[in-house]
Amino acid sequence: MARRGPYGKGEAKREEILQVALEVFAQEGYRGTSLRKVAARCHLSLPGLMHYFNSKEDLLTQVLRARDASARARHAEFKGAETYRSIIQEGADTPGLVELFVSMAAAASDPTHPAHGLFAERYAEIRPHVTDYLRRRMDEGALRSDLPPERLAAILVALADGIQLQWLTDRSVDMQQPIDDIMLLLAAPREA
Repeated sequence: MARRGPYGKGEAKREEILQVALEVFAQEGYRGTSLRKVAARCHLSLPGLMHYFNSKEDLLTQVLRARDASARARHAEFKGAETYRSIIQEGADTPGLVELFVSMAAAASDPTHPAHGLFAERYAEIRPHVTDYLRRRMDEGALRSDLPPERLAAILVALADGIQLQWLTDRSVDMQQPIDDIMLLLAAPREA
């Protein structure tokens, strides 16, 4: 049931702002996007836009949260390299959101930053999905099992995040190939 009254309208406007910000950052980049442009597309002044968020950093954090929620909906089941390749391609198609992610990831190391909780939650959610996938593939005999799946999951997540940073500084970097390479290295040896 939809909420009525001022609270429901406020939530709807906040969602609109997040969707517009996602589109604008994806199209124009993190550095090139003015929050005034987001406000104008939402028919708000800049102070009006900021009424819906605690700070600029809070708005940017909520944009990343919305991006992650959208990605989770599209990739409900983790399917290993296939899922990674798809997510990485989405990043290549929206470099402004990758820029925002990397910038906010660095800022999130400060426990008082609004993005700190987002990144802590993000990794706490992602690693178990990757771990479960790796464990299943190990049980099937498709992946080497001399390393614990939890440690391999941390490596895969670090690889995916790290290759995005490299790509931002050199767009000739193939973000998908390292994922395929690590999965090849993890493949169980075939019996002769």
